[in-house]
Parts: sequence; C-alpha cells; structure tokens
Amino acid sequence: MTVKFSSKEIHFLKKDSDNFKIKPPETYFSDLLLTKKNRIKAFQKKLSEVTISWNNFLCAVLELNSDRSESIIKNKKETLETFFNSFPDHKKGIWKCLSKTSFIMAFWGYESEKKAANRLVSLKEKLSTAFRTEVLMGVAKFPCHDFSKPQTVVNALKAADHAAFFGPDTLIHFDAVSLNISADRLYQLNKYNMAIKEYKKGLEIDPNNINLINSLGVCFGVMGKLDNAKLEFEKALKINPNEVMVIYNTGLLYQINGNPYQAIQCLHKAHDIDDCVFEVEFLLGKLLFKIQQFDRAMAHLEAASRINPESGLVFRIKGEIYLAENQPEKAGIEFNKAVKLNPLDAVALSGYAKSMLLQNKNLNIALSLAKKSIAIQPANSLFKDRLKAIMKKIEDHASQEEKIKSAS
Repeated sequence: MTVKFSSKEIHFLKKDSDNFKIKPPETYFSDLLLTKKNRIKAFQKKLSEVTISWNNFLCAVLELNSDRSESIIKNKKETLETFFNSFPDHKKGIWKCLSKTSFIMAFWGYESEKKAANRLVSLKEKLSTAFRTEVLMGVAKFPCHDFSKPQTVVNALKAADHAAFFGPDTLIHFDAVSLNISADRLYQLNKYNMAIKEYKKGLEIDPNNINLINSLGVCFGVMGKLDNAKLEFEKALKINPNEVMVIYNTGLLYQINGNPYQAIQCLHKAHDIDDCVFEVEFLLGKLLFKIQQFDRAMAHLEAASRINPESGLVFRIKGEIYLAENQPEKAGIEFNKAVKLNPLDAVALSGYAKSMLLQNKNLNIALSLAKKSIAIQPANSLFKDRLKAIMKKIEDHASQEEKIKSAS
C-alpha cells in the first residue's frame, strides 16, 4: 500500500490501495446506498420476510466482468436465472439483479459456515466457466459483531468493493478493511460524519488497526477537530512509534496550530525513518524556508523535486529562496519550471517577473508576468510593488533611449 492524498499540496496523509497490484474500482457498490437505496431496501425487505433456519445466513454480491460478459449475459439470460434458481433452492435462498452484470443473493440452511463458503466458491467457478469471464464476489455473514440482518446486506456490498481493489476475479469476506475502504469512499465524497462512523465501526472489529486509527484522525483533522485528531494520532503512535504517515500528521497538526519548530522536529523524525516521502520532504523544506534556514530547506526541496518532479510548488519555493539569497538567474530557472507546471501560480509569476527585473532583462515579459500575478491576486501589495518597479524600469529605459536619440 502506498501513501495517497486527497488534496494537492500540504495535507494529512492516508494510506490508499493504489500500488501496482491494488487499485480502487471505477464505481463502488456502496454508492448504491447513497444513490439507489430502493433497490437495496427491496432485497432487505425480501430477506426479512423469509424464515431463516438457525438464524444464520450468508449474503453475497457478485459481478461478472462487464468488459467481456455483457453480450454473453444478454444471450444467456435463461442460463443465468437457472444458476441462481438452482443455488440454493427457493426454500433456502433468494437473489436479485442489481444491474446487467451484478447480482445479490442470500442463502441459509447450510450444515456449516465452511461448507457454505465452499458452495459460493463453486458457484463463482461455474459462473466464470459458463460466461467465460471473471467473477468478483463480496461475502458477509450473519450473525457478525452487532450487525443486523439488513446491515449484513450492506456489508456484502462493502465486501464487494473491497474485492474490487484486487481485481475482477477476487472473492473477499467482509472485515475491518472492508469498513476502512467504505469509510475512505465516504471521505472522498466529503461525507466526513458518515466516514467517522464507519472508521469507528471498523475499530470495534479491529481496535489496533493503525490505518483505521490514522484515517479517523485525518477525518477529524479535515473537519477542523484538531484535538480529536491529535488523540487518534497519539493512539496510532503508541501502536507503532515509527509509522511515518502518523508522525507526519502529528507534525502537520503542530504546523496548523502555529508551532513550526515542533512541526519540524516531527518531520525530521519522519525523514530519518523514510526519506522518500514527498509530503515529508516538501513540508520540511517549506517550514525551514519560512524560518530562513535556506540551506537546510533547499536540501529537502531538492529531495522533494526528485520524488515528484510534477510539483510546481517545490520549484516556486526554490525560486523564492534564490530570490532571498539575491541569485535572480537561478531564481528565474526555478520560477520558470513552476509556471510551466502551474500557469496560475501567482507567487511564481510575480517571482519570475522580479528575477527578470533584478537581471534587467526581458522587461516586457516581466511586465506581462507581473500583470498576470495581480489579475490572479489583485489585493497583493508585494505584487503591485513589483509591477510598479518594472514599469518604472521600462520608463527609465525608454527615457534613456530618447536622450541617446536626441544626442545623436
């Protein structure tokens, strides 16, 4: 699992499954709970109306790989219905279509949970053979923890989302990670209160899951509940004092609360553990720049630019350091890179214009850049002062040229 972030630059760290083996699905089954509730409620109602032997059952969500199977399914609809109607028989199970290629089912009356799970594996294999495609499956059982029968249906949807991270031929049983994925999805949709409930439910199942604890802290953080966030990060660090993302998040809290030196201390610890995390190197460089420790800042910004050469902010801050050190030529090179990556970076545009002014060259280009920076941030007094200085320099040049012409 690799570190992934929800915003562009300085932000909390969360772990997401997006490495070369694991990637998020394009669509989530759990989104049906937000967009098509009636479809799920109909199945829940149907399930509540049947008598379930021994008060236990398995619920499964299946999806046939639509890239390969949609035309086949259309031609073999009767075959599909036969599969579900025969597994299990009508007295021991129910099923319903969720879409052209996805289905939900529940069955009961099995001798043991192990045998029931094996029956699902067998069904998955038979469907895959019949329709010549991969079959994804998410499974949830009842009873489980304190989940109700209707919630078990929801858990099967979340297990299917969990399975989708590992590819279209995966079978996953619902667990705390399924809740982590569900909560992350709600977090992506900016439904933070719902995400918090989901993270907390996951922690009831797996209290020491550091990803769940950290994610809960992050959720509190983006909501501005910094004290709550700090408590969660402290819990995570007690479990693993060397978890880089949690150390970083703690440092970010210090930075947000106006304690840059404590933030830098945390970030140095994170750097010492892993010096290949872009966010750690970038924020450390930025904070060191703010307290005018330019040499130390530049070392971390150089590292950040190697890790992520597409970050315009890194080059902008490097340009600002070179300006502060009165090295306008080097500053111009860095600002040029920043503007290419983000043409609307007002600070980089103004800094680039300033570097040209200090070199006394390309003043008309500098004038254009300075005007663009003010168009983006019209109230910035520094940008206005730079524009005035450039205009004056251009006027002085024009005046000098006029005098030379007159003298000749």
